[in-house]
Amino acid sequence: MSSRFIRPLLIAALLWLPHAQASIAVSTTRVWPAQDYTRLTIESKQPIRYSLLTLKDPERLVIDLEDIEITPTLNELSGKIGSDDPYIKAIRIARFKPGVVRLVLDLKTAAKPQLFSLNPVAEYGHRLVLDVYPTIAIDPLMALAQQGEDKAGAKTPVISPASTVGAANTVDTPVLSPKVIANNAAGKTEPPARNELSTRILIVAVDAGHGGEDPGAHGRRGTHEKNVTLAIARRLKQQIDDTPGMRAVLIRDGDYFIPLGGRVEKARKAHADLFVSIHADAFVKPNARGSSVFALSERGATSASARWLAKKENEADLIGGVNLAVKDPYLARTLLDLSQTATINDSMKVAKHVLKELGGINTLHRGFVEQAGFAVLKSPDIPSILVETAFISNPEEESRLGDEDYREQLATAILSGIKRYFSHNPALSKPRMAQSDL
Repeated sequence: MSSRFIRPLLIAALLWLPHAQASIAVSTTRVWPAQDYTRLTIESKQPIRYSLLTLKDPERLVIDLEDIEITPTLNELSGKIGSDDPYIKAIRIARFKPGVVRLVLDLKTAAKPQLFSLNPVAEYGHRLVLDVYPTIAIDPLMALAQQGEDKAGAKTPVISPASTVGAANTVDTPVLSPKVIANNAAGKTEPPARNELSTRILIVAVDAGHGGEDPGAHGRRGTHEKNVTLAIARRLKQQIDDTPGMRAVLIRDGDYFIPLGGRVEKARKAHADLFVSIHADAFVKPNARGSSVFALSERGATSASARWLAKKENEADLIGGVNLAVKDPYLARTLLDLSQTATINDSMKVAKHVLKELGGINTLHRGFVEQAGFAVLKSPDIPSILVETAFISNPEEESRLGDEDYREQLATAILSGIKRYFSHNPALSKPRMAQSDL
């Protein structure tokens, strides 16, 4: 056969070789430290084969990566571990054997690691994700008690051992009477007396939307929704904590990702009386503007735009990155309890009050509360609302969202709506589902 025919055939054969034969270059690495857990992300244009080994004395994690190059980008991972990381002390990277790069993570304490891969989505390529969890998960209710101890001059909340109480109480504040607790445990519906209601500490779970791998929406000036929502959530928490008889729990208190179901679960573990999720909307047209408040719907969305927004917000788990190998029993239990419409009715009530207060500082996108199937609002027993503070895609509103005074005004308006709701609908002590049932 002539050489002029052989050469093209050889070139074509080389082009058809499997991609695994070539080394994979890491395009970027990221580290997201938090008290809840630390996430480490390795991104590449091709999937990476991997294995994980846990070692003791001292505590270490060993990750072997196949067919990847040791590049400056990969080596930069070591320098991204800060001294304040709660779980990871250091990372060492070296060639273990031909075709295998080994990462050794020195841990500060025993941990429960999860290592999994994610397919490309949004602006991300293939991602290899390591989540390092504490062996004993952080208890948000105990964290609330610790917050009271650390706050100078404040009364220390004492956590009631009765799960049916569902709230923290100050040391000199009486808990609900034994009669009420007994009735709740027996499933009776007799409400507590008015004076008992007035002594309860109301707990509000404040959820800053998005975070970590999930930046949320982007403004034209480069503003990230996840940063805006966290700033507003922190201001709202401060105002709630300064309000007598109220305490706030931040679902996310840093730049890290929490799955949608995990946000609901954290609020329930804190025995929250109300769940408020903070967002900053975006639309394809820059002239869309105004504030909105949403509640959960069992019967479909109240408008096409509400349906579109719920779909977009529910995709946060895909972008943020959830380990699908770990089953979520909480979600299955929640779906069974959505027939309880009382919680949704209460959600509508608080949403109306908050929407009215927001109308005093901003244009309302719609003059009524909308409903859709937001996954983050699917708590079976906590009234839950989602507040779209403004359109981050609107240049004027993006600028206002970046203003500290305006963020303070938004927090004040939301809290005013919450206060109006509780003044008309005092939180009753109601039995909670036992965590062991989840």
